[in-house]
Amino acid sequence: MKITYFEKQGEDYTDELIAAVKERLDESDDIDTIVIASSTGKSALKLYDAVNGDAEIVNVTHHSGFKEENTLDISDEMLDALEEKGISTFIGSHAFSGANRGVTNKYGGYAPLDIVADTLRMISHGVKVACEISIMAADAGLIPVGEEIIAIGGRGSGVDTAVILTPVNAKDLFDLKIHEIIAMPRD
Repeated sequence: MKITYFEKQGEDYTDELIAAVKERLDESDDIDTIVIASSTGKSALKLYDAVNGDAEIVNVTHHSGFKEENTLDISDEMLDALEEKGISTFIGSHAFSGANRGVTNKYGGYAPLDIVADTLRMISHGVKVACEISIMAADAGLIPVGEEIIAIGGRGSGVDTAVILTPVNAKDLFDLKIHEIIAMPRD
């Protein structure tokens, strides 16, 4: 097993990241599920083309109003295209911010989940995202709890981080286990 390191974060590495995920998936007989953070769905479609049915893919996008009130970052057309390929899409509040962000935005300070998120960001922003989306998808019943999966994240657009982890429901947050880093940025 090898770890691929990228010089910096960002969408420039999406294709290389997906290739590293495909290579690791080909080495494993135990991983059947991949969860990916793709706000527009583009990275999820690239992943689908690469894995060619070797794993179930679940896409996680932003909640309505993330950037603009009453608006999703993903189009209805893209949701239909993903569904046609058998890719489920989760749309909902972030596990590590959600309503906590509303409280801290209004009153200041921090919430305990801010500490969890910042601790994971010490490894990489994408690791934080990978853990967060796995909890979100697990709570929605879209991915299995207690089985190793691949979780893919990044920052902004594109993806640059992939890990193998065992997801949990939010109520069991500290039982989540990261087993391997497939790829991540060095910065």
